[in-house]
Amino acid sequence: MAQLYTSPYRGSAQITREQFLFYEMRMTAELLDRGLEDKEIIERIVKENLFQYPTEKTIAQMAKTCIKRLKALQDEGLIRAIVTQPAGTAKQICLYAMMKQYRLVWDFMITVIGEKYRMKDSSFGQKDVNVFFLQLQEQDDYVAGWSEQTVSRLRQILIKILVENEYLDTIKSDGINPVWIHPILEQAIRDHHDNRALPAFNCFH
Repeated sequence: MAQLYTSPYRGSAQITREQFLFYEMRMTAELLDRGLEDKEIIERIVKENLFQYPTEKTIAQMAKTCIKRLKALQDEGLIRAIVTQPAGTAKQICLYAMMKQYRLVWDFMITVIGEKYRMKDSSFGQKDVNVFFLQLQEQDDYVAGWSEQTVSRLRQILIKILVENEYLDTIKSDGINPVWIHPILEQAIRDHHDNRALPAFNCFH
């Protein structure tokens, strides 16, 4: 019997709810680094309303998301670095965690952003993101089924992620800034033999 096709992009649309979550990731990483179990972390975040969200349900959902994203790193040293390193380094690790969790973010950062750096092309605009989604929709039936509203929201979130990580100065920027990979992250990526991720951080050596 033929195996049913499962899209690698399944679940990516939930980024529209989750976003980058830097501060939430940092708080969750601190509790994880202290050795708390997942259940204890969620209970603590909900009880103390550490995320400052209006409902307990939302807090619990986002705490679960952060735990899942942090565990996608499969690296205790990187989780600790999110807690202890300056914001720029910690954000870059959180971006890598998001790439590891979501194939959509992985492909965008490598095939669009990494390729820009590879080609030494600093131009960037809405068109680049539109082309990325058009190509995905042609290649993948699951993505082709997303509504225009979902695609539009995902476009906005990808651009906001670039702003949060200083690839872009603002959401209206028409050029990409050069970024430099932090040594902690570069070493971890190499240790995990995950070198395909390096171009996303303008690293080619």
